[in-house]
Amino acid sequence: MSMERQLKEQFAENREIVAALLGDGSDADSEYVIEHHFSSTNFDKLEKAAVDAFKLGFEVNDAEEMELEDGSEIFCFDAIANHKLDVALLDKACEQLMQVAHKQKVDYDGWGTYFIGDETEIDDEEEQD
Repeated sequence: MSMERQLKEQFAENREIVAALLGDGSDADSEYVIEHHFSSTNFDKLEKAAVDAFKLGFEVNDAEEMELEDGSEIFCFDAIANHKLDVALLDKACEQLMQVAHKQKVDYDGWGTYFIGDETEIDDEEEQD
């Protein structure tokens, strides 16, 4: 698949994820921890991608080794940013990081974050039960 097509699909997914989070009541004004996921079977290539992501200003966690369902092993890390659920910021980050992945021949596996809602309401409801 071409890089242009991958970007187009990622941008569409960015809009879907943000819309779903906000539609479920996640706080639009909060700052989110955005974790961009990378993986590769080649640790050296993954390490180079981590350095490139760090140079772009992302916080990079240590690579982890994971075993897949088929028994094969893969290495992965997250490039982390903190900002609002702003589609323009997500698109820019995804484009930069997908270019890093393409350059280093590793996989960019999308991004994730956590729902941020009114925890006070949840706590009050739990206390009443």
